[in-house]
Amino acid sequence: MECQRCHENTASVHYTQVINGKKDEVHLCEKCAEKEGYMDFSNQHLSMHQFLTSMVPLDSAFNKSQSIKPETTTQCDYCGMTYGEFRRKGKFGCSHCYESFSSYLTPLLKRVHSGNTEHVGKIPKRIGGNLHKQREVENLRAKLQEAIQTEAFEEAATIRDQINQLKQELEEERKGGEA
Repeated sequence: MECQRCHENTASVHYTQVINGKKDEVHLCEKCAEKEGYMDFSNQHLSMHQFLTSMVPLDSAFNKSQSIKPETTTQCDYCGMTYGEFRRKGKFGCSHCYESFSSYLTPLLKRVHSGNTEHVGKIPKRIGGNLHKQREVENLRAKLQEAIQTEAFEEAATIRDQINQLKQELEEERKGGEA
């Protein structure tokens, strides 16, 4: 495949980014990728941590208005690791670090996972049973609360009706399974 910038060399860097469901692909040669800032090929021996941080700069995930640097002030209460140490090593010291650094991790995870910060997993259709409907009810309840808070009462009524319909279907399935 030909480089999309210089149209001379073979593309060896293929960068795909999905944001809000929109897929953007870039195919560049090493020289153009380095010029565009996608990769830094000056150090040929990159660790996995260095590779990932070159692809997703951690600093850009932070709120620009924060005047205090998290590297010096944020520390895990359990193991004592500072946020700066985490950034240098690329690994947490313990499971409690996730909680200690959560305010800094959430923007990063949202960026990496197209806005999702909660893992819900997949449910096989044939053995998932009514779990799909239960999750849909939970999602609709969250939308209902949001509609009520924004005073969109017509939308809230529609969502309420959808919830009631799904609850009725779940109840019928439950009764049908007992018979």
